[in-house]
Amino acid sequence: MRKAQKQELLEALKSLAQAHEEIKEELCRKNSSQIPKIQNMLSECQDFAVSLGECVEKLEGEGHVTVTNIESYCEMLYEIYTEIGIANGNSANENKIYKMLKKQLIKIENSVKSDISVIREIVFLPYKASMWDSMESIYLAAKEDENTRAVVVPISYYEKNPDGSLGTMHYEIDQYPDDIEVVSYEEYCLEKEKPDAIVIHNAYDECNYVTSVHPQFYGKNLKKYTPLLIYTPYFVLGEINAEDENAIENVKHFCFLPGIISADKVILESETVRQIYIEEYRKNARQYGFSIEHTDKKLLEEKFLGLGSAKFDKIVREQKAETAIPQAWMKYILKPDGSRKKIVLYNNSIAALLQRGEDMLEKMAEIFQTFQEFQEEIALWWRPHPLLESTISAMRPLLWKKYQKIVANYKTEDWGIYDDTGELDRAIVAADAYYGDWSSVVHLFKQTGKPIMIVNKKEWSEADEKEREKRTESAK
Repeated sequence: MRKAQKQELLEALKSLAQAHEEIKEELCRKNSSQIPKIQNMLSECQDFAVSLGECVEKLEGEGHVTVTNIESYCEMLYEIYTEIGIANGNSANENKIYKMLKKQLIKIENSVKSDISVIREIVFLPYKASMWDSMESIYLAAKEDENTRAVVVPISYYEKNPDGSLGTMHYEIDQYPDDIEVVSYEEYCLEKEKPDAIVIHNAYDECNYVTSVHPQFYGKNLKKYTPLLIYTPYFVLGEINAEDENAIENVKHFCFLPGIISADKVILESETVRQIYIEEYRKNARQYGFSIEHTDKKLLEEKFLGLGSAKFDKIVREQKAETAIPQAWMKYILKPDGSRKKIVLYNNSIAALLQRGEDMLEKMAEIFQTFQEFQEEIALWWRPHPLLESTISAMRPLLWKKYQKIVANYKTEDWGIYDDTGELDRAIVAADAYYGDWSSVVHLFKQTGKPIMIVNKKEWSEADEKEREKRTESAK
């Protein structure tokens, strides 16, 4: 059930609570002539509850515990209806009846809150199929989460006429990969669905002189339908020297576009690029007299995230050349005699952490302990999913705090590589084997022909136990 739907259901229960108050007031009058009116109120409560039950059953499935509670409530209403009819209102205990109704309604409310999971809906709005790679890894991560519904809705775009009007329309819905399920924008109503997040890769809106998406999909209009508009560029800028004024001059026009102004989050390829965006955005916002939310650096640091580009995932598939490893990381890779250790790329995904929660954190601790013991022969290259921080911190803040402690301990102990850069291709090319969660990175790593091992908590727990037994026997 969507968050808005759940909230509407809770609001509907408040209406029933108000109706209970009115029923109690009428019963207190001890007026037999009002019995038909009271019975009618009870019938209306029952009809209303039945409609709520049907709604829950449609969204959550037949036999859901909330539906069962609503059915019990309806049965209680019928019993009260019959009771006051027989008693003709004279001996009806209004306080007892009110408490019975209130108790059952609280039971329904608690069931709605605890037994109905909120399904977040994230909509991706690509306009050119060739640019889909800038969204794909984000989409795949969302799709793997059982509490998220990820929907790809390709939108049309137009060539612009010389006078700025919209000309020839292009719609590329048939050009997406076969494994990507797409929905026509004519079938998906943003106003009705009100998705929890919308992801776009076009930020030009009316400022593009050559092409344009339909104005209804401009950032400022999309903000009407979602609390979280996310922009991820369809291009990568590469590493830029923050002190190179000429380089910054060449890219600064990317930093202050209509879609970026409207966006709540902007995902960029690196920390360097992020800082350039923040500074250039602030300069423009100040120049044009924008409000503090567009000029305050702390707020902008929350808006702009240097989490890496999804395009790297696609580029890796064709990456063949050896890439340079930062000198600072060579201490983890080289043995005292100058020879190289075997490098294992460890990747933990968003989906695994969301699905397994604290169990996954315990498994990670076991993994690090094992690799630390063998650090003389194996170099661990830990590369978490670049969107892990924003996703987990937003969706599971308590889990995120515990995860941060693991990261902090790993960095402090300083025995392995921690790679939070956007250069996934470097890690894949350098590693001798892959170990970690199932994710889009696995598909990319397969292209290298190197060994792949997927973490499975149950199987690895058994393997760890066997390894411990083996070590104990060796010690004896």
